[in-house]
Amino acid sequence: MKFIKNGRLILKDRILTGKALAYDGRIVGFVDNDDVPAGAEVMDAAGAYVAPGLIDVHIHGYLGQDVCDCNPDGIRKIAAGIVENGVTGFLPTTMTVDKAVIQKAIDVCRELQEESKTWKGTAILGVHAEGPFINPKKKGAQDEKYILKPDAAFVKKNADMIRIITMAPEMDENFAAIREIVSDTDVVVSMGHTDATYEIAAAAVANGVRSTTHLFNAMSALGHRSPGVVGAALKYDVYTEMIVDTFHVDKSLYSIVSKQKGEKLVFITDCLPAGGLPEGEYTLGGQKFIAKGIECRLPDGTIAGSVLKLNKGVWNAYTNSDMPLYEAVNCASLHPATLIGFGRTKGSLDIGKDADIILADDSFNVLKTIIGGTVRYEG
Repeated sequence: MKFIKNGRLILKDRILTGKALAYDGRIVGFVDNDDVPAGAEVMDAAGAYVAPGLIDVHIHGYLGQDVCDCNPDGIRKIAAGIVENGVTGFLPTTMTVDKAVIQKAIDVCRELQEESKTWKGTAILGVHAEGPFINPKKKGAQDEKYILKPDAAFVKKNADMIRIITMAPEMDENFAAIREIVSDTDVVVSMGHTDATYEIAAAAVANGVRSTTHLFNAMSALGHRSPGVVGAALKYDVYTEMIVDTFHVDKSLYSIVSKQKGEKLVFITDCLPAGGLPEGEYTLGGQKFIAKGIECRLPDGTIAGSVLKLNKGVWNAYTNSDMPLYEAVNCASLHPATLIGFGRTKGSLDIGKDADIILADDSFNVLKTIIGGTVRYEG
């Protein structure tokens, strides 16, 4: 058995001090710092935060690599990069490109999933397919020529890997594909890149939609006479992604959304291949974009994804809202884990869960990342 002592343990409902965390492949329990057995393998946190590993359920790339390039070494490089940001599990995310390319990207992730359990990077927990079943009016940085009508058969064929499928519900006649997906699989249908009215969004929720893709972005806005998808996402009991880079959503809204969504709020990065690299020109799904500061845009000015690191997103939310730190951490660990069906084994430091643990400094910069009890990154 191993121990981490002298840390500030971030539990799901409080921060605990004076205790050491005991673990092997899973969380075993807590003992007083002074009661760690002599001769045990001990990691001294030296006052650092000890938190559950973070889970990014929406990330397209990192370090110059794009999930839709379908390159196994590229996926390995993404995983090896984001483990340094405290991410212990992720969903490589496809976008609206040729359907055959999406299939190939899913196949590559499927082939790598077992390897990812023991490699030095972040573990692959499945795939998020963002599109191609979206609305051209809210395509954002997606390529309109590859948008298709909803196809439940494609999702069902890949239900072993797809954890989340982002769709525009108004493009699905009578919600037929949505109802088939949710009745026949465990895939989460998330409404996104959608111009649905509030009424259609509410009906979509009634027919099985369980989540909302990057709240406020690429969806019908909240108006006092036309609440839109945003209004439905805030009202109904669905999970809600939010990009917490302080650009995609103004930081003044963090507290409001947190109070409204509670345990259904999920922080994401929506990170692009420019993540972890200098400013400049990059490509995403074959389209050029420019990364400058915290902004990523297509040449015509359309906002694309981000270059956010998830640990930085947690800190952004904590320092720009009235959320306690443990709740900000929940939004990047327990809530996404629960969303994609891993809530019983991941997402918190509860006894019996996988020993996916991070150590972070006073600004939540990651010092160590542990997956399944094994150190995968040490800064």
